[in-house]
Amino acid sequence: MSDPTRASGPKIIAVANQKGGVGKTTTTINLGAALAEQGLNVLIVDLDPQGNASTGLGIEPDEREYTTYELLLEDIDLSDVIRPTEVGGLSLVPATVDLSSADIELYTNERRSFLLRGALRQAAMAGFGFDYILIDCPPSLNLLTVNAMVAADSVLVPLQSEFFALEGLSQLMLTIREVRTSANPALRIEGVVLTMYDARNNLSQQVEADARANLGDLVFNAVIPRNVRVSEAPSFALPVLAYDTTSRGARAYRQLAEELLKKNTKLAA
Repeated sequence: MSDPTRASGPKIIAVANQKGGVGKTTTTINLGAALAEQGLNVLIVDLDPQGNASTGLGIEPDEREYTTYELLLEDIDLSDVIRPTEVGGLSLVPATVDLSSADIELYTNERRSFLLRGALRQAAMAGFGFDYILIDCPPSLNLLTVNAMVAADSVLVPLQSEFFALEGLSQLMLTIREVRTSANPALRIEGVVLTMYDARNNLSQQVEADARANLGDLVFNAVIPRNVRVSEAPSFALPVLAYDTTSRGARAYRQLAEELLKKNTKLAA
């Protein structure tokens, strides 16, 4: 099954928010699994030196011989760095703490903002037949995140349903605007997804109301609940869709994937 939104090559989405603990990695893993469940071929690029997406998909640190560090800074064969996971249709480029030094090394490279774009859009990528590439960004607006935005077609923003959630969003939007102006004019905002949502909590409801009032159609209808199964799944190195396929969290990520696919089909029409 191919992505109808692109004539050739995968749709590349950067999952970004400079605030930590908002559900970026959880959303990347589970959205990827939900897209794969739809029959799509998905690659997750772990661009966070913490490597949580890699751990959450069962790739242990001592098994990460080639990582996003080599993908960015060395001439490496894609088949050496792209790893299969236990989830059918879902592959991974893992990360280690080595990536934390890449941000410093990138500054000496004239093409520092375009290295990930070059790696993910090289001709050899076509042989893998990916429909979607999801980039799990670090919790900061550093050069790694800029690389992700320059490489991407769009940015998906997980927004935690807690106080001050919207305050940090303005800086992220400014960065997206700067990247669009300077390096990637086609970059757009894929949407904002509310995470860790508790319908019984007045604060969650207020954050949702504020987000929808300020951002309108950019906010996905799907909201990701605060769900113990979602929290437990990474410790078993599984997406929640595989860990507990009928849980509220699994159903929410399926809804998000369906909404994203529908939105992109409309844009392609």
